[in-house]
Amino acid sequence: MTLEIKIPSPGESITEVELASWFVEDGAIVTRDQEVGEIESEKATLPLIAPQSGKIALLVKAGATVRVGDVAASIDTSVDVKEPGRHQTPEEETEVPDSAAKREEVPDSAGDKPTAPDTSKVKATPVAREMMEKESLSVEDIINGLRKISAGDVKQVLAHRGELKGMAQHVEKSREADRKKISQLRRKISERLVTVKNETAMLTTFNEADMSAVIAIRKKYQEQFMEKHGIKLGFMSFFTKAVTEALRLYPSVNSYLDGEELVIPRYCDIGIAVQSEKGLMVPVIRNAESLGLAELEKQIADLATRARKARLGIDEMSGGTFTISNGGIYGSMLSTPILNPPQSGILGMHNIMERPVAIRGTVEIRPMMYLALSYDHRVIDGRDSVGFLRTVKEFIEEPASMVFGSTSADQFLLGL
Repeated sequence: MTLEIKIPSPGESITEVELASWFVEDGAIVTRDQEVGEIESEKATLPLIAPQSGKIALLVKAGATVRVGDVAASIDTSVDVKEPGRHQTPEEETEVPDSAAKREEVPDSAGDKPTAPDTSKVKATPVAREMMEKESLSVEDIINGLRKISAGDVKQVLAHRGELKGMAQHVEKSREADRKKISQLRRKISERLVTVKNETAMLTTFNEADMSAVIAIRKKYQEQFMEKHGIKLGFMSFFTKAVTEALRLYPSVNSYLDGEELVIPRYCDIGIAVQSEKGLMVPVIRNAESLGLAELEKQIADLATRARKARLGIDEMSGGTFTISNGGIYGSMLSTPILNPPQSGILGMHNIMERPVAIRGTVEIRPMMYLALSYDHRVIDGRDSVGFLRTVKEFIEEPASMVFGSTSADQFLLGL
């Protein structure tokens, strides 16, 4: 029986997608529910799943543009597929030919015995050595499993050998360049970024926050927080909570233009910018204003993991009212984040650096973070933008001011 793998629909308005890549080769044996490839549209990336086990035939080349509903591959389910980990029964064991058995019984003479290649000088990284030992692989096993040696490999070895001998060799200058097709998703991202620049009055205001209080809370309650909630307490949940509280005080920062109307949501759907191999993705946390730090951390971790694996649906990346981007994880000291349309505001977090600051007339070394708020000046006035960012700063510097309760403010904030 032959089953078809058809191109799924990423969304109602999308009729064509790009078959980004195949994870298997033509004619390979696949198992049920195995991801065999993925498609990419201007909005999302979706996997192609094998409906049954069998032998796959790839009908569309990687990189080709196909229509939703087209057949991308077929699976011949009549091919016997052995389940992983299954051992052969005595009847399935292959008999050794008599000639081969006789050759094993007759010892080779010293002169006829083939000489094993000397692999003592083969270099491997510590990580590679550890992996080889774990999997009980020898150098010969690795060499035998490699692809064919190319001219480029030979040139690299020759160049490396010259370096070891300390010989000054002339290295030929390269004028080559690699080319690859831009994906539909990255093309759409590019279009949106240019649209933001051309169609909004985007400005950026800056401030800085002393991270001492947040760092102290994390250090004090980290172990207890992990024991109760099963997830590590990070910085992003504090900023998400601070943003939702600040948006309640400055609702214009949470608004957007819809034609000739200004829409001001009474909820906070916060987008969290995540960098992936496919490009920048912004999954959305719905009704973030109603969530505690533990719930925020869990949703952020889940969305970020699936975003990096390109396993987010369109509904999970649409409809946000405000976005947070953390360039600090890459070491950024200061930047001007670009708006995520149709939203009117985006907060940029940056690297935490110890700097001398004036504290009540004295100079102290504090862990400081620059904050940046980019906003659409057509919707948000300067007073609201500056006030919003100052409020976020105050919430971060005094986290207890974000919550109230009969118990300790710190414990209430952490849901302990």
